[in-house]
Amino acid sequence: MGELEDAVMTRVWQWNRPVTVREVLEDLQQDRSIAYTTVMTVMDNLHQKGWVRREVEGRAYRYTAVSTRAAYSAALMNEAWAQSDNPAAALVAFFGMMSPEQREALQAAVRMVQTEPSPAPEQNPEPAPEEAPEPAPEPESPPETKAAEDADPEAGSNPEGASAPSAEEPGGSPGEGADEDRSPGR
Repeated sequence: MGELEDAVMTRVWQWNRPVTVREVLEDLQQDRSIAYTTVMTVMDNLHQKGWVRREVEGRAYRYTAVSTRAAYSAALMNEAWAQSDNPAAALVAFFGMMSPEQREALQAAVRMVQTEPSPAPEQNPEPAPEEAPEPAPEPESPPETKAAEDADPEAGSNPEGASAPSAEEPGGSPGEGADEDRSPGR
């Protein structure tokens, strides 16, 4: 967000109500000389970027912030952190720049996040163990082949050294028990 966009958004956030271009213009003109069309263009750009929504009222638009300044600040911090090649070092440097008041605010925020209930775990697409069908027993390899497989997992039980494709590997026939042999733990 540019300097002028930030100045406009600061007013929209502070006023926390639908605002017109004229209202923002008059407030900005207390600090600088600026044209109506410039403010109108900036507010249209903010609308295009998704920072404000607008509704027609008479012959003018009324603009409302889509999110809070806190959400904007968080997005900026997240973007900067995501661009770091060493996120841990970036956080350490960021914490080192903080004032004692900022560190206290950070600690309070961490406590709030830690006391919030955890999000519900994702639904497991596989049936629960008590509902799972009885898994089919896996064929046992002959003892001499089993020892070779334990030593070299790439070695198959085929005497020529070429293992037949399984249903879970590419090249296996579709529907050859790919789902039937899976137990919930695999």
